[in-house]
Amino acid sequence: MKGELIAGSQKLPLKFVENILGELKHAGIVVSQRGPEGGYQLAVPPETLSVAEVIRVVDGPLAAVAGMRPEMVSYPPGAEALPGVWLEARTALRAVLEQITFADLVERSKRAEATPGEAGVA
Repeated sequence: MKGELIAGSQKLPLKFVENILGELKHAGIVVSQRGPEGGYQLAVPPETLSVAEVIRVVDGPLAAVAGMRPEMVSYPPGAEALPGVWLEARTALRAVLEQITFADLVERSKRAEATPGEAGVA
């Protein structure tokens, strides 16, 4: 699929999409082919590619706080419990995002088209 098509269908700036595709290519998640028939395609089966993997490539660690891992953030007196809360949140986020694959996203999108209003239902 061409970057222009992805950008247009998602109403995103082409440069933004190209930057993300470049990061995904560098990580081995997508491959590209130049030329009139060129574009990008997944380099791994969609059944094995989790949403968490892509988020980590594009944004870094899941559930970062102030741009750092939750356990690296220090808090003033009275807020000492927050690192534990952030760690629990990261664990819950991982539990969801590591289980959802790109094949799952395609299937959920198909179901959402068939039954509007239920896009988030598993």
